[in-house]
Amino acid sequence: MGGPGLFPPWLGILTDAMGLAKKTVRDISLEGKKVLIRCDFNVPLEDGKITDDNRITASLPTIQYLLEKGASVIACSHLGRPKGGPDPKYSLAPVATRLSVFLGQPVALIPDCVGPDAEKASAEIQPGQVILLENVRFHGEEEKNDPDFATKLAKLADIFVNDAFGTAHRAHASTEGVAHILPGVAGFLIEKEIEFLGKAVENPARPFVAIMGGAKVTDKIPVIENLLGKVDQLVIGGGMAYTFFKAQGHEIGQSLLDASSLDFAKKLLETEGDKIVIPTDTTVAPEFKPDAPATIVPSNQIPSDQMGLDVGPETAANYREICRNAGTVIWNGPMGVFEFDAFAKGTKEVALGLTECKGVTIVGGGDSAAAIEKFGLADKVSHVSTGGGASLEFLEGITLPGIAALQDL
Repeated sequence: MGGPGLFPPWLGILTDAMGLAKKTVRDISLEGKKVLIRCDFNVPLEDGKITDDNRITASLPTIQYLLEKGASVIACSHLGRPKGGPDPKYSLAPVATRLSVFLGQPVALIPDCVGPDAEKASAEIQPGQVILLENVRFHGEEEKNDPDFATKLAKLADIFVNDAFGTAHRAHASTEGVAHILPGVAGFLIEKEIEFLGKAVENPARPFVAIMGGAKVTDKIPVIENLLGKVDQLVIGGGMAYTFFKAQGHEIGQSLLDASSLDFAKKLLETEGDKIVIPTDTTVAPEFKPDAPATIVPSNQIPSDQMGLDVGPETAANYREICRNAGTVIWNGPMGVFEFDAFAKGTKEVALGLTECKGVTIVGGGDSAAAIEKFGLADKVSHVSTGGGASLEFLEGITLPGIAALQDL
């Protein structure tokens, strides 16, 4: 890897949700500087082995740019949710090993992210070298955004680069606190995320389609409210759909119901019915099991002893066609229980529709990202977000503290 082609200009100046232009790594002098870079190395592990290294590869363009510009790189990240101190299960050691392979040079894992070991490693690092600090969440002060802890981190470097979009919605010491002490700028991953999501919301090619799935309507209400005035179609699927069926007065059997959102769904159908697309048929089963016998029924005729586990084939085909013909698509949330192959068809058809779309196609992190990876189609869409919660909050119009704290251009 390497070379100028790896660092595209994307779409222009980086702005946060409030429209403020932010500096990126391109806007500062890096030669001879020690750079603390906050990455999102929160990778899935199984028996101590990384099962998906996308979050590591997503950080490489920024790290390699820093190295090519003559900086020494001090990387930090969290991994998992350790409780109250160091836990070998959440060590970043596997990440350091994988990073060494990708960068073609040894990346030492420093046993702590602050204190004597970290300070010694920071003092000795040379331009062109990379070290990785141990999990920042091994210290409870990280998530409390403790100023003293942020100061200890900042002591290690001259410049701070935030490239962890997945945690940019959290005001933690290593994402927000440090940026008030060191000059803070964005890396290429954050730039790419904000450019794709920002342009999609503010200046979309039309028709602009938002596809919302997943379990609960409640989780998506702020996003729906922010996007409704902007989209041409709002497509509903997944567990959310059954709350909309119930709001229409239909039987939903044993299907998931978000009772607290019934009034919202009813009002939405009444006021924005011309924009809302809901499933016309549903794949049901008597129990939540991968091998449960599946039946296709009209969405207004779900038997009382059955539960909806996926959209039906007619709906899946329709949703695929809507995606195919869109100018911009944002997809957040699966259409069914895609983890079970028998109930993955609706989600896969949406994913295929995105790959067939000639417009801008954005997968909004979380389960949608996991699904499109499972189907082997992630490289056939414009952008797969690395941040589930962060992308949702950005689409809600919320300012992300990890980006707001960076230097204005």
